[in-house]
Amino acid sequence: MSIYADLILDHYQYPRNNTLVKGATSKVDLDNPLCGDKIHMEIREKDGVIEEIGFTGEGCAISIASASMLTEHVKGKTIKELLEISTGDVLGLLNIELTPNRMKCALLSWEGLRKLLI
Repeated sequence: MSIYADLILDHYQYPRNNTLVKGATSKVDLDNPLCGDKIHMEIREKDGVIEEIGFTGEGCAISIASASMLTEHVKGKTIKELLEISTGDVLGLLNIELTPNRMKCALLSWEGLRKLLI
């Protein structure tokens, strides 16, 4: 197994920020009918900065690991910075080859983040 596959497995088994956010200022629910992934994301923003971000849900290893890695990546950043995060940036966090069907799994949390910010 590659170091990247190990990292994905670690984030899947022990997801970071897998919690509801106390005093959340924005919430969103997402699902991927192709795979059955369901994710609920919340943020607490103050003065244009993400103070806290969390997610709950169930899904495949790629979906949960991506949400875990993305939430770690965005903490403390400004909304302006986060709006510049591309799908390529998220896929870069995973750093593995994905089939077209798995792309939706990997990008579900990015889609949620965009909806939380706009």
